[in-house]
Amino acid sequence: MKSLKLKDAVLGALVFLAALAGTGGLYAGGQRAKSSAAPAGWPAELVMCYLPNEATEEFAEYRSGVRNDLGAALGIKVTEINAADYNAVVEAMRTGHADIASFGPVTYVQAVERAGVEAMVIVAPFGDKSQAGYTSKIIVKAGSPIKTLQDLRGKTFAFVDPASTSGNYVPTLELMNTFPGMTNEDFHTNGRFFSSVSFSGRHQNGLQAVINGDIDAAPVASDILEGELSAGRVKESDFVVIHQSPLIPNAPISIRKELPADLKARVKQFFLAYRNPDYFEFLLGWPPARKPEFVEANDRDLDYVRDLMAKVIPK
Repeated sequence: MKSLKLKDAVLGALVFLAALAGTGGLYAGGQRAKSSAAPAGWPAELVMCYLPNEATEEFAEYRSGVRNDLGAALGIKVTEINAADYNAVVEAMRTGHADIASFGPVTYVQAVERAGVEAMVIVAPFGDKSQAGYTSKIIVKAGSPIKTLQDLRGKTFAFVDPASTSGNYVPTLELMNTFPGMTNEDFHTNGRFFSSVSFSGRHQNGLQAVINGDIDAAPVASDILEGELSAGRVKESDFVVIHQSPLIPNAPISIRKELPADLKARVKQFFLAYRNPDYFEFLLGWPPARKPEFVEANDRDLDYVRDLMAKVIPK
């Protein structure tokens, strides 16, 4: 697991961007190549960037499905890059190495501030935007003596990523509310509350670490947990949920603001009409019974998250 230092996220971003320099073909002289076949001003290629949760080999066919479908709808090449951590996704958008990304809520707010991204769409069950959310669950291994948040004192714990909403900010706030007077730093420093605390890098990593007995507890997003259960990678008998947060608003799929307006409109139109059930179920973790679909998003949808961030790490 990663050492608990915010500089790790920055280092991951630098390594990620250095790797992009060797991909070849994306840029010439620092400028995106223009397409001779696409409408005037459009790039020859559109790049989608994925978070670590989505960037695994097991999800490759679902990523390639949406990539190919979007490319066919636009008439230009669509490629993908996979980020090492959340901060790397923001940096890729900021530097123009990526055009589209599905952020976590906190990462989206950071991307708006640092990269000026624009919200396009969010996933909503039954197409109902009022239900477009998920929760952060804190889990322990089945049979563990840990029953409540109070029982976590002195135990081992793994947050997901410094910029993860349901994997860091929300569980931290839930702990701060449970233990008045304790701070964000207290819960992220070995020995102050937890005997040992770390970052796992992915929700799935923390989930497996708990089940395997490597750590005592970890947070996991409810949609990711549903996806792992649906795919049969974990069983409900493997773990126990000891705490669940209030509803967290879904983060939008966002696009780089510098792209041509007509291209951005076409991309948004594509997602609003997209109905690939495998993409929703296996990559995004939404079971068919909830009939997920994309609905239009706007920046105000994430005001709750901005308030959350201010409470956990006041400026």
